[in-house]
Amino acid sequence: MSDIQSFLDYLKFEKRYSPHTLRGYQDDLLQFEGWLSAEGLETELRKMESPLIRSWFASLKDGGIGSRSINRKISTLKSFFKFLLRQEIIESSPMTTIVSPRVGKRLPAFVEQKDTKELFTHMEFEDNWDGRTHRMILEILYGTGLRLSELINIKTNQFDPKKGTLRVLGKGNKERVLPLNEELRKSLAGYISEKSKLLEKYDDQFVLVNGKGKKLYPKYVYLAVRHYLSLVTTIAYKGPHVLRHSFATHLTNNGADLNAVKELLGHSSLAATQVYTHNTIEKLKSVYRKAHPKA
Repeated sequence: MSDIQSFLDYLKFEKRYSPHTLRGYQDDLLQFEGWLSAEGLETELRKMESPLIRSWFASLKDGGIGSRSINRKISTLKSFFKFLLRQEIIESSPMTTIVSPRVGKRLPAFVEQKDTKELFTHMEFEDNWDGRTHRMILEILYGTGLRLSELINIKTNQFDPKKGTLRVLGKGNKERVLPLNEELRKSLAGYISEKSKLLEKYDDQFVLVNGKGKKLYPKYVYLAVRHYLSLVTTIAYKGPHVLRHSFATHLTNNGADLNAVKELLGHSSLAATQVYTHNTIEKLKSVYRKAHPKA
């Protein structure tokens, strides 16, 4: 078995990474191998040295690849060689002297509160099962901050209508329990109840199903979210993740404790959550400019 496959198996079975994340690691490593082959450098990865790795990153930069993408590939190689080191396949990692290029801070896009109010108060949804599902998708994403993969995999037994909570299985199979507001609790309970009345056949294992009664797939969710957000906002990105950003931003802007937001989002560290505080700071600047005599 190749070192790459051993590493991918480790990520899949021990770290329990998602298929999407695994593909990213695999693509980066195979791309590096492909570059070595194209350059006539048939060096085994386990015998790799720092200068050669730097040459690859330099070629990527010359080819117009951005710093953010290069940093991801650096992270992939660091994890790979760390794995080989732990397995005692190599004695030292060639990545110790590799420095990641600086990346300009990109602030997360979000939907304004007035626009989310418009979305849920005045927006008309189709009077069929898909219309109901589209609204439910938007309500859950904005009301809980779920990731797309978490949303489509919500199982019926993870929702407790009496307690008004939703158990979610996040990254690394980490479970968290989310509180639901009363409106979302009622909507979700009603949606589940209506299935048996409006659908002849459906997958009762999962909460959300399409008009054919089948579990949702990512593109279905993406297209639904993009369609409805395009009716209320002009922000460039209108995918499901922007509602997660909106959920977190609106919480912090309204005074929520950052540690609480971290737990709700399922972040492993507070650093990942702190990106949302920039919007709070912007709000404070606005208040200052309007209220301070010398502003």
